[in-house]
Amino acid sequence: MDLKLNNKYALVCGSTAGIGKATAISLAAEGAKVTLVARNEEKLKQTISELCNPENHSYIVADFSKPEELERKVSEFISKHHGFHILLNNTGGPAGGPIFSAKLEEFGNAFTQHLKCNHVLVQVVVPFMKEQNYGRIINIISTSVKQPLDGLGVSNTIRGAVANWSKTLANELGQFGITVNNVLPGATETERLTDIIKNKSDKSGQTEEEAADAMKNTVPAKRFAQPEELAYAVTFLASEKAGYINGVNLPVDGGRTKSL
Repeated sequence: MDLKLNNKYALVCGSTAGIGKATAISLAAEGAKVTLVARNEEKLKQTISELCNPENHSYIVADFSKPEELERKVSEFISKHHGFHILLNNTGGPAGGPIFSAKLEEFGNAFTQHLKCNHVLVQVVVPFMKEQNYGRIINIISTSVKQPLDGLGVSNTIRGAVANWSKTLANELGQFGITVNNVLPGATETERLTDIIKNKSDKSGQTEEEAADAMKNTVPAKRFAQPEELAYAVTFLASEKAGYINGVNLPVDGGRTKSL
């Protein structure tokens, strides 16, 4: 299937590891010109070197704990280079733990990194999307927006807020040829999953292998996802072929989520 991304510019956040990096690689393989965003410049340079046709791609060094700085740096890039047809909002999830014992600053930090940063990026990139009558905004969230996950109290709360923000945005921007969709990863082999397994092992007395097997057994597919499997879903949603898919929460979780 020709996804027709050869003349598209994509801004990919959290793109030096995990789902973000896999998506950058996938979009570049389909011909998109990718701009990576993350806070570690050395990792950004390394990721650029791994993309198809590295000379076509670029990066922005920015910290998602500082939304005003993020907004400024992306705006400056657009003013000097080009706008973006595709935006992937993606950043690391909040630390785990029960919601009752969560500190107020944990909610504030997570809200800043996820909702505030998503919002300022959308405000920066949408004017160009409107001019082009083409935009794809894709948010990496979590299956917790359909079914809250035990031990991830702050994450469950913030992810739900982002999902509602996204659905509202989809309703507002659809008339301009811009779609807004959420991809909901299940257990995916990333650094975050490694941390979650370690925490489960520490609390349960199981070995990490036993804790991982117990998690796999909750998935009909009986395995964890690879980051590339999430990236393929994002890449399709970023394409012209997905122009009538708007405002959805798409679980990519091997069937683990029990709700419809």
